[in-house]
Amino acid sequence: MTNEICKLQPECIWKNFFALTQVPRPSGHLDKIQQFLLDFGAKAGVEVFKDPAGNIVMRKPASPGMENRKGVILQAHMDMVPQKTPESKHNFETDPIEPWIDGEWIKAKGTTLGADDGLGVAAIMAVMEDKTLCHGPVEALITADEETGMYGANDLPEGELNGDILLNLDSETWGKFVIGSAGGIDVTATLEYKEVETDAEDAAVRVTLKGLRGGHSGLEIHEGRGNANKLMVRFVREAIETCEARLATWHGGNMRNAIPFKAEVVLTLPKENVVALKELVEAWKADFIDEYKGIESGIEFFAEDVETPKTEVPVEIQDNLIDAIYGCHNGVVRMIPAYPDVVETSSNLAIIDIENGNAAIQVLARSSRESTKDYVATMLESCFSMAGMKVEFSGSYGGWDPNPESEILHLLLKVYKELNGQDGIIQVDHAGLECSVILGKYPHLDVVSLGPTLRSPHTTTERALIATAAPFWALLKKTLEEIPAK
Repeated sequence: MTNEICKLQPECIWKNFFALTQVPRPSGHLDKIQQFLLDFGAKAGVEVFKDPAGNIVMRKPASPGMENRKGVILQAHMDMVPQKTPESKHNFETDPIEPWIDGEWIKAKGTTLGADDGLGVAAIMAVMEDKTLCHGPVEALITADEETGMYGANDLPEGELNGDILLNLDSETWGKFVIGSAGGIDVTATLEYKEVETDAEDAAVRVTLKGLRGGHSGLEIHEGRGNANKLMVRFVREAIETCEARLATWHGGNMRNAIPFKAEVVLTLPKENVVALKELVEAWKADFIDEYKGIESGIEFFAEDVETPKTEVPVEIQDNLIDAIYGCHNGVVRMIPAYPDVVETSSNLAIIDIENGNAAIQVLARSSRESTKDYVATMLESCFSMAGMKVEFSGSYGGWDPNPESEILHLLLKVYKELNGQDGIIQVDHAGLECSVILGKYPHLDVVSLGPTLRSPHTTTERALIATAAPFWALLKKTLEEIPAK
């Protein structure tokens, strides 16, 4: 089936995308993809280098007679979110992704696909290697570690880019042109505690919640999907109150910008209460399934006997942590008043790790308004501070203010209508895009984000709609041809 993907139209996009799937590129482990792109650029005969931030930059001179056109920067990110199904043995640092064709979609076997943002990178590669395209000066900026904190964009050297226009190729719906996005900030709460010995007569049970849809915390936070950490805390609180349970460990979620689809706790308790706890698991499972009917269809919630750990969380610390997790806001805080269908502010209780005397909780807060971003970050800080946790802010980036009068936007809309016979849609996204960070360093840029259709990025059901790649490529080519003079 892999050869069939390379034969899809346009071949220049799909063969490059398939090549990218064969190179491991999870966030934080980018040596292989960086070298792949350096080798590609050299083979394509364009200027290529890795900058101090780990970004790959390519430069292609203008076609003869088009040297006076405005310079265009094509931008995408090289890393992908590493998520896999529970049964998958995939090692993201060493193994290639296994893409396959399922009707009108491209999917991956047991993992995220990496179309976010592999299709953007594939389009850039197609532009760089095509000798027949007509265009003014073109640069490529392929950024590092976008998914874990936009580190490549944040550390982008000033003065490195020469262009006038930035086309970000990291949007997920064909026909929609994004002209604004939310900012964000990571909120991390930590606590060191001294573990206490477990009662030698106690039993232990591992309780697992999985099978939730998860999803992108910017694109799908408003859909009401289950957050595994927030569901688990409801059960754990009652288990403590009614079954004399004690918390030993908690592990839930693994990506700051993904809605957690799995959480797992180990509880200790008197042996005579194990049956009651397992009955409680079944009762909560029925409640979760009923509550999320029509939204979640694969919820699994079960308990397993395990060896009793030697230590557990002290009662006071345990209760404070449970209260903080219970009280932590998760989901939409507010919609944009001027765009009531678009989320303005949200928070995602993304990751919880409690074990071996250390508790760490990570939340990603987003907002297109700085004042409400500050508000929700402080709200989260207050919640965790009351539990005695140390709270730190990191990775803050501002929102991207919409510019409906953008020259490149109107060119894209004109070309889109000529090619497709219908009007494009202008959109403001709640998902964070690197555009805001890059604009902070290059404020003169005229910026729009676009791309083919993807669904469920950051999950193992991520998929790319095959039919949207060809019109996306046609739009990109014709737009490059019609870029105005300086």
